[in-house]
Amino acid sequence: MDLAPDELIRSLREALGLSPDNVPLRRQLAVVLMSRGELDDADGVLREGLTHTPQSEQLRLGLAECFRRRGRTSEALVIVEDLAARRDAPAPTLRLLAELLEAGGETRRAAAVYRRAIDADPDLADPALAERLGVDGAARQADSDDGTDTDADGRVRLRADAASGTGPVEMQKPGVTFADVGGMDSLKEQIRLKIIAPFERPELFAAYGRSAGGGILMYGPPGCGKTHLARATAGQIDAGFINVGIHDVLDMYMGEGEKKLHRLFEHARAHKPCVLFFDEADALGMKRSGTRPGAWSRVVNQFLAELDGVERRNDGLLVLAATNEPWSVDPAFRRPGRFDRVVFVPPPDAAGAAAILRLQLRGKPQEAIDADAVARRCDGFSGADLKAVVDHAVDAKLRSALDDGVPAPLTTADLLQAVKQVRPSIREWFATARNHARYANEGGQYDDLLAYLGRR
Repeated sequence: MDLAPDELIRSLREALGLSPDNVPLRRQLAVVLMSRGELDDADGVLREGLTHTPQSEQLRLGLAECFRRRGRTSEALVIVEDLAARRDAPAPTLRLLAELLEAGGETRRAAAVYRRAIDADPDLADPALAERLGVDGAARQADSDDGTDTDADGRVRLRADAASGTGPVEMQKPGVTFADVGGMDSLKEQIRLKIIAPFERPELFAAYGRSAGGGILMYGPPGCGKTHLARATAGQIDAGFINVGIHDVLDMYMGEGEKKLHRLFEHARAHKPCVLFFDEADALGMKRSGTRPGAWSRVVNQFLAELDGVERRNDGLLVLAATNEPWSVDPAFRRPGRFDRVVFVPPPDAAGAAAILRLQLRGKPQEAIDADAVARRCDGFSGADLKAVVDHAVDAKLRSALDDGVPAPLTTADLLQAVKQVRPSIREWFATARNHARYANEGGQYDDLLAYLGRR
């Protein structure tokens, strides 16, 4: 005969009193308490157990579940992400991580983690969660006329037979907008005027014979958010986003690089509005004087032809490129109709650094952090350096949490201590860029950089 809930809890407590180190017994008591909504009692049972066995995955996972039910998502995420980082992470851990990621708005990552959980244990399948994440378990094929497939994640990939030897190239719908970009206010305003406005009010631009689209080359020191800004631009106008690296184009066989590049542009044109983003533009668009005739120069020529829209119009197609070495890019790329807008992406100022820190801290357990005070100690830090500051602070907290099983909130003191462990990574870039800006500023392309250096 089954025990009544009160009797069951009483029996479990009595048994636990005789065997306080019995992890399964303690976990079962916590589960029963949570099912009755007695979350404070469940929390106490689990924390007491962690004082006896601080490394117990069952108890830590139970505490994370208790945090989730109490609405303390960020604290639950700290525990579960650490547990899920292991290669043999149990399926229930992955399932809980997927739920927490979904709650935090990271739908794409949540879908991938959910699939891992269900592959490991099909009994954990949740049709409602799967529907919210867009996981239908079946790959969908589309766009067969342009050599692409669309998988269950909604990602568009070039088929291997469409571009010989190419790896997967994904079209994404970024979930970030300008609200997720810390600082860069002047840059975002430039992009709003030059890029977003033509997409949002095409009739006004059409009246003057202008269409939405074009090219912008962003340059600046590494780690200052050029790629993140490109993604946010696509998210701001709800456009598709294709991130192209040199490995997506480079090919050992003659003529294949040009074919791959052409197919990328064709696919982007077929799915407008679309942002086609070229990282490492100095490699893809290097000066032809520095290449052997007929080799990489043919890829550069193909790139220029695609930008000109020789075969098809590029209206509705925005081509963004980023480079750390604008002086290595072929000057032909900066002619009107190509990358005729060149934008300097500087390191964040104090206000921008504080905004980046707040974004990096979002979703993490914290208490009254003075981001402005920390930012004032981070002069000359790139966005990547600021992320490293937060990562160092989190790592220190995780080391403590792994000992006692309870995540303590981050504080201003933690971040200030982490600042001492990070050194600015962009000083060498400015030393090189200063010479190019002073002595090779043809057409004023480095005016923004010189103005920035003049304020330092």
